[in-house]
Amino acid sequence: MLRIRGRDPATGQGIAITADGGRIAAVERDEAPDAPFFSAGLIDLQVNGFAGLDLNDGAVTPATVVALAHKLLEYGVTTFLPTVITASEQRIATTLGVIARARESEPLLAHMIPFAHVEGPFVSPQDGPRGAHPAAHVRPPDVSEFNRWQEACDGLVGMVTLSPHWPEAPDFIRAVSSQGVHVAIGHTQADHDQILRAADAGAVLSTHLGNGAAAVLPRHPNLIWSQLADDRLTASFIADGHHLPAETLKVMLRAKGLERSILISDTAALGGLSPGTYDQPVGGRVILTADGRLGIEGTPYLAGAARPLCDGVAAAISMAALSLADALGLATSNPGRFAQGRGRLAVGADADFILFDWQDGARSLAIREVYVRGEKVYEK
Repeated sequence: MLRIRGRDPATGQGIAITADGGRIAAVERDEAPDAPFFSAGLIDLQVNGFAGLDLNDGAVTPATVVALAHKLLEYGVTTFLPTVITASEQRIATTLGVIARARESEPLLAHMIPFAHVEGPFVSPQDGPRGAHPAAHVRPPDVSEFNRWQEACDGLVGMVTLSPHWPEAPDFIRAVSSQGVHVAIGHTQADHDQILRAADAGAVLSTHLGNGAAAVLPRHPNLIWSQLADDRLTASFIADGHHLPAETLKVMLRAKGLERSILISDTAALGGLSPGTYDQPVGGRVILTADGRLGIEGTPYLAGAARPLCDGVAAAISMAALSLADALGLATSNPGRFAQGRGRLAVGADADFILFDWQDGARSLAIREVYVRGEKVYEK
């Protein structure tokens, strides 16, 4: 049994949480005026890599996945979805199989990774909406291929991002949703009717809304308004100060509503590394700046994200004028609805939580301690 004291981010008052058997047994008021803040562990639904560890370079091993999970713990992430992007069917299946083997190798990983996210290959073939996804491997949705992915990883795929412009999209969405898989709309040029049909078929998310889209869109209707307006879709956003301007993020959060919004990192392998110029398997020659912008050299285009989710929480507070508690909800309980109900400080919930320091204007949450299923797994 474990009892941890901290401060409630919503009130600043002291709380104490008792964990027993990997779950929260009690949440009580406590006197802890000088204690760090207490929160459920961060939940990141989109991680392509971090700290030089790449899930999409074709050379990933179980050791890569293990190292990535342990690195993310240092940044307060207790649950994450390894995200596999557009590639050949063989590479996607192989990578998913590696992730599955990594989960089998260590009980901590089996808990931290509830399932995998495949972003593509059923995305838009058009320049702009396609983003950094390789055009040579973009293809229409195929349920048979999806089933082969699942065979390769023992059913580990739990989320798929696709473009609903494909005629095959509604049938695909219905088929995989019936298996309990979350379908997200992303990297698309779909029109309003196509987005509506996707939601009718069972799509429940919008992947990094405002990105993975053409630089110029019709004034209205367009794919952003359509997804913001549909209450069946919960939208994820990248709050790194580069993917969305502050005023855009603020307006999108207000339009979608905090209860239907999620923060993700979408970090690439270069996240967390020193600023400089790098050659990458996806994106080619890219430049990482000191403020976390990852861009393709000689162009105005981004090559992915580089700031961890704890930075995104802090950025969202300043960009969108959110409270600490509201910003944390976008990275804990809200994504937790799509990850086995995690991200809650409630009796009976998994004892996954973090202790951290924060003050107005801070660039990040300063993580002190991290617990997974009631066991301390990181301490600064």
